[in-house]
Amino acid sequence: MRKIAQEDLVTSIADALQFISYTHPVGFVQALRRAYEAEVNTAAKSAMLQLLVNSRMSVLGHRPICQDTGTAQIFIKLGIEVQFYRIDQKPLESLQALINEATRRAYTNSSNPLRATTIADPLGGRENTKDNTPGQLFCEISEGDLLEILVVAKGGGGDVKARFATLNPSDNVADWVIKQLPGMGAGWCPPGVLGVGIGASPEQATLLAKKSLFEPIDIDLLRARGAKTSEEKLRIELYDRINALQIGAQGLGGLATVLDVKVSTLPCHAATIPVAIVPNCAATRYIRFNLDGAGPARFEQPSLDAWEGIPDNFYLETAMRVNVDSLSKNEIKDWKVGQTLLLSGKILTARDAAHKRLVDLLAKGKALPVSLEGRFIYYVGPVDAIHGEAVGPAGPTTSTRMDKFVETLLSQTGLLGMIGKAERGPETIASIQKHQSVYLAAVGGAAYMLSKAITHSEVIAFEDLGMEAIHEFELKDFPVIVAVDSRGNSIHKAFKIHPD
Repeated sequence: MRKIAQEDLVTSIADALQFISYTHPVGFVQALRRAYEAEVNTAAKSAMLQLLVNSRMSVLGHRPICQDTGTAQIFIKLGIEVQFYRIDQKPLESLQALINEATRRAYTNSSNPLRATTIADPLGGRENTKDNTPGQLFCEISEGDLLEILVVAKGGGGDVKARFATLNPSDNVADWVIKQLPGMGAGWCPPGVLGVGIGASPEQATLLAKKSLFEPIDIDLLRARGAKTSEEKLRIELYDRINALQIGAQGLGGLATVLDVKVSTLPCHAATIPVAIVPNCAATRYIRFNLDGAGPARFEQPSLDAWEGIPDNFYLETAMRVNVDSLSKNEIKDWKVGQTLLLSGKILTARDAAHKRLVDLLAKGKALPVSLEGRFIYYVGPVDAIHGEAVGPAGPTTSTRMDKFVETLLSQTGLLGMIGKAERGPETIASIQKHQSVYLAAVGGAAYMLSKAITHSEVIAFEDLGMEAIHEFELKDFPVIVAVDSRGNSIHKAFKIHPD
């Protein structure tokens, strides 16, 4: 019988959530560097360089890789010979209660606060729980006396793109997966890893896909030695076919949409092939550890060799510097899709909740709390600032969620442009063209680096919305790529990406 203190489990999970918030797995960094070095598409290469710079800054600065610090997803394999006890002699608590305490402790850590994203009452008030609880617990009872833990911080951009289908036995699994990729768009922030779960039941297939994401990236080794199983053959086929789509980094085109494909299977009913896919984004965050009763787990910073040679900051000589404080529609007419800009000046922020309030005020004929005339809106919900920061990590959120508000704002407020990530829908592109506006893409997954280009932040409306309040940011050389120009040309449309 192995005895483990419940306090050690809480401390270990809390520390792990903190650690992975700023530390990419080394294998992911190495795979991203290989993809960057091989890339020939200018916009995609620029995006991957920003991801690499951000990764280096985060591991050195101990600040989140992405502003979406994810939901806490904890996978526990509990041996039947493990016995829990309390150091403080209090009654034993449930695993769920322990996971919640660890999540609360990690996300409210004053030295590195993480953004609380979880909302309660999803069909009603949708109020933020403020501490990212409850954590999501997955527990498997096994033989022996081992306590194995996998701690994951999974962002919404990846999980929202999950797909499931029950195929017929004669259907081609690879063909079905390939058909899903364009509709998934770029909101999951490629390049990343795609998990494929096949077999069992719908919920088990999806869990297989999810868990497969947290294995080391090894597609190059697999390709070198050759496939030995059906699963390995499918991995290689999907890797080649997905990257041949040229969706590329951030959906900007290019050679690397996935860095690896994982396939996991279980037996299933003879009349079905349950298939699920789940992507993992450029903010890949997970770690495994065991507890043996000797105290909490310790997480040491990995060797910095994987980050050696990555620049301290992002800089592109061909980028055009732009002062957004003095922009006019005539000036943005000259911007072309794929062009990199460095923005300076003052912009506003707004996400889903703020957009809803703005549109509701306009519908009632009421004045807005801030003028949008000639302004840019950045779709972002930043992490809280610490230690003199102007703002915490502040990367873009998925823009398609704001599509339904665009025509109203462009037609009634004089809004000049928008900044976000991933593609826009056809109606939104038409509206941008109609109003001679522009949509700029910032790199999803480069939140800490982007925050360093924000020199001042102030909440100016809807303070009760927390991270979704309207802020005014002052920028200095904030990097973006022209994704939809004033003539309605879209960089994502060029690479056959379309939202669902």
